[in-house]
Amino acid sequence: MRAHYLTILRDTERRARIALRTQNLETGSPYYGAFTQPDGVYQAKYAIYQVASLIAVYVNGESVYHHDPIVLESIHKGLDYVDSVQHENGLFDYVTCNFFSAPDTAFCILKLVPHVQYLRKQQLNNNERLILTRIEKIVHLGGRGLLEGGFHTPNHRWAIASLLAVCGKLFNEPDLQKACFQYLNEGIDCNADGEYAEKSAGNYNSVNNDAMLLLAEGLNDDSFEQHVIRNLHMMLTYWEPDDSVFTANSTRFDKDRLVYPQAYYIEYLMMGVRYQIPEFIAMANYIMDIVDRKHVEAPDVLIDLMNHAELADYESKPCATPEKYGAFYQDSGIARVRKGRYTYTVMRDKSNFLYVHNGSIKLAVKIGGSFCEHRAFKAQTMTQDETGAFHLHQTMRGWYYLPFKEKPATSDWWQMDNASRDKKMGPDMDIDVTIREVGDTLELDIRTSGVEGAPWRVELAFNGITRISNPHMTMPINGDEVLVLRDSFFEASNPEASMEVGPAFGLHHFTEGKEDSESKTPGAATVYLTDYTPFHRTILIKP
Repeated sequence: MRAHYLTILRDTERRARIALRTQNLETGSPYYGAFTQPDGVYQAKYAIYQVASLIAVYVNGESVYHHDPIVLESIHKGLDYVDSVQHENGLFDYVTCNFFSAPDTAFCILKLVPHVQYLRKQQLNNNERLILTRIEKIVHLGGRGLLEGGFHTPNHRWAIASLLAVCGKLFNEPDLQKACFQYLNEGIDCNADGEYAEKSAGNYNSVNNDAMLLLAEGLNDDSFEQHVIRNLHMMLTYWEPDDSVFTANSTRFDKDRLVYPQAYYIEYLMMGVRYQIPEFIAMANYIMDIVDRKHVEAPDVLIDLMNHAELADYESKPCATPEKYGAFYQDSGIARVRKGRYTYTVMRDKSNFLYVHNGSIKLAVKIGGSFCEHRAFKAQTMTQDETGAFHLHQTMRGWYYLPFKEKPATSDWWQMDNASRDKKMGPDMDIDVTIREVGDTLELDIRTSGVEGAPWRVELAFNGITRISNPHMTMPINGDEVLVLRDSFFEASNPEASMEVGPAFGLHHFTEGKEDSESKTPGAATVYLTDYTPFHRTILIKP
């Protein structure tokens, strides 16, 4: 992977150049030595990330910045700022959100740990020795601060636990490793599918994988790597035809964002080489192909490759990434299918329950309307039959409150114990959806029952199209249009590709927002197919 290494080195040098240009050099400023974030905010985490890039290129003998005195001066100014904002107890603030934050401190010192590990193994000159001394102090103090704990989200636990384990090993302090086991006692939230609790394929899956690798290293326990391997196997089915990561299942900020998979590079490479998994090595190669093809930034892992020269020098035989697969992750409630040039995704408990992606057009499908507190179909169950078809079902329970049998203590509705009221139950509304492949076409069979006369619709939200046409009209698309089509098949297209969908049906003109119905998918051109319950409709989608 020598070519990968050189690409990563050059992109790290580019980050270093940006850091040099964005460092605050205003004498007397409280942010002197810090680096300006794109939003203009100064804070410790961003400063540490910039300093980490500068250190990596300064100590790398192949870098144009090797032993550069201007870079050295910038490193020390950056470390001066970091020292000034590290609290006495070792914790850092994440000033846009969290203060005296153990998880954010873990993410801060995580960036410096591999630099400590690398420098400890080298013959150092005086300048390098001083850098090591300074970053060791920051990491050690931060590691001690983690003993105070406190977290918000599932992945925070593993960030804290992994840094406690590694710092305990780095500084030979058993109390840090002992504290790590308080978090591990909760059990790792990586299910049999390889999915972590937050289902964040665009961000926190890779963050959790990194934490598992650190735990394996800090505790000398390779069993933690098995979580990484399961997740990486799952992630092999999460790449879209446009080289992005499927993110619509995420419960975090990366949901529906365009994310490329650079963060997984070092994980695929490390686990692929260590366990001789050819498809992992192929994916590492593929990720770097994406970097070149999409002109996106290479993964920020130069120091990791410097620590693991065997990975930087590893050369693999040609091997291909999967072009066809079908995976149903029942615990996670998601199916991912690739058929060469297109993928489709089926999900439980999501209002956008079906996604189809053909490389330049993405279609999200929703069944929407209003029934009591329900605003859209969200499957409660999802099964797959022997033919490969997926079956989704939801029963929406209708109900009404009844008066209290005894006079309540207050007439203030908001103070009443409304949860304890008796209810009149019914009617119920059932929605059943079957998705099956018929040749190169997806057949979407929809049945509603139990309620008569409710105006519901099928929402087809398209991203990436420039035109919608049917036998009666052609309409240019800018990206946020709304149409109700009443008959025939139609084509959603751009200059590169198209999807044919139909037949359309339109028995009423849906008005967004009526009866608090769930909003349309933001930023998408949307076609509504409308009917009154009960109805049975079959829609064909040809990607």
